[in-house]
Amino acid sequence: MRLLEKFLKEKTPELIEENVRLQAIGRLTDLPASSQEQLHRTIEQTAGNTGLTLILALSYGGRLEIIDGIKSLLRAIELGHIDRAMIDVEMFSKHLYTTVLSRPRSTHSHFGRNASIELPALANVLYRDVYHAQTVARLYKKDLIAAVEEFGRRQRRYGVVV
Repeated sequence: MRLLEKFLKEKTPELIEENVRLQAIGRLTDLPASSQEQLHRTIEQTAGNTGLTLILALSYGGRLEIIDGIKSLLRAIELGHIDRAMIDVEMFSKHLYTTVLSRPRSTHSHFGRNASIELPALANVLYRDVYHAQTVARLYKKDLIAAVEEFGRRQRRYGVVV
């Protein structure tokens, strides 16, 4: 995870300059303490940014998210914060890591050889554009330009059945 710390230390000024807000989902407590501290510092420093939101999925798995969501709901019931009868889709979604993902349409990109979206994160990207770059290790300016051009060529129907 030193790579994560190095990336965050080097890129935080650029994220701030480019008005990018950083968020993270997953079992962040599984990360080394120094990585958690740097991650939280960068998230705090970029919290006020209003441009693009970059969400890092760290120590993330769809099944883990569901299990942790159930455990969170059970804790809330045990503590008397909610009643069992209150549990519905909306209530459950508030206990998932992906609750930080906003509902409006946005763009998700995946870089590497294999593109996959874990459940329940998939439910949060159903009405979003997804782009899979063929880049494995690093995103270059030409890759970003290719992604923007690809999005420009897409025809969006916004729910209209053809």
